[in-house]
Amino acid sequence: MHVLPDDPTVDWTAPGVFEVGPDLYRIPLPLPEDGLRAVNVYAVRDGDGLVLVDSGWALDEARELLEQALKALDLSFCDVRRFLITHIHRDHYTLAVALRREFGTRLSLGCKEADTLRVAQDPEADPWTGLLFQLGRGGARALVRELSAVPSKHVLSDWEDPDDWLDAPGEVRLNDAVWQMHPTPGHTKGHVVFVDPARNVMFAGDHVLPRITPSIGFEQAPDVLPLGSYLDSLRLVRALPDRRLLPAHGPVSPSVHARVDELLDHHNVRLQQMRDLVEAGASTSDEVARRLLWTRGRRRFEELDLLSQCLAVTETMAHLDLLAVGGRLRRSDVDGVSHYRSG
Repeated sequence: MHVLPDDPTVDWTAPGVFEVGPDLYRIPLPLPEDGLRAVNVYAVRDGDGLVLVDSGWALDEARELLEQALKALDLSFCDVRRFLITHIHRDHYTLAVALRREFGTRLSLGCKEADTLRVAQDPEADPWTGLLFQLGRGGARALVRELSAVPSKHVLSDWEDPDDWLDAPGEVRLNDAVWQMHPTPGHTKGHVVFVDPARNVMFAGDHVLPRITPSIGFEQAPDVLPLGSYLDSLRLVRALPDRRLLPAHGPVSPSVHARVDELLDHHNVRLQQMRDLVEAGASTSDEVARRLLWTRGRRRFEELDLLSQCLAVTETMAHLDLLAVGGRLRRSDVDGVSHYRSG
């Protein structure tokens, strides 16, 4: 494996180590059986070692590719001094936990991820509990039955506490630099982004993605109004100086602001579409989701895989709840199912 210049016109999921800027590298790691296909881990030289932003999923294939990438930089796992994790999802957090056991690497995570981590650490908890509850409230009984029958890949040993609980907003002091850290709840409650002012980049995690819209509130201990938190977080990022966008999924892009504007517009359109469907007679999140088109390919609900269908229902619920809180719809709960109607 050799270090190559990063080229946004090339398939961003291709394995390798790609130079994004001076002493800054993008390392895509695989996500088998996941539509996202890969997650970007960013490596930054700091003193005589490296800081990694996010880590990948604790899979043998991901570990081997990360090791090869570090060798291409004439370094090894022993040279990784710290993992800065944007959020708790397994494709960002769990390989860092595994590597810390072997090499003692310092691991840092946003403090508002603690609730979800506690559920993940509970041997009595069903890892689908949060999602199943949301699907039930959305009236998606068929999806509840299907998801309940799916074996979980939850591994308790993946979910250890970090060394540091990061309290955003604030600064992250490295050997050679001081980064800024901003709270960006929505995708998860404790999501944070990191800004390296000297390199003029934002490590955006899953908060701002260049080609897809991040899922909202997909966690075991979700926020009460995750879409409201997410839109507020987008506005917070939009008010910061513009930077190059270093996303967890997708190619490096020239402007955070440009993509934030697109995401805000997208959600405004979705809110109106969902309100219109409720006015046309749809009552539950499941009913609304099944009448919408999904993904950039504008696919029908029935064309989505099971997990994507589940996320479509919870995404819809997040939008409908925000409309209800804002007075544009009315919500009533009957036998654990939320129903919406026009005001």
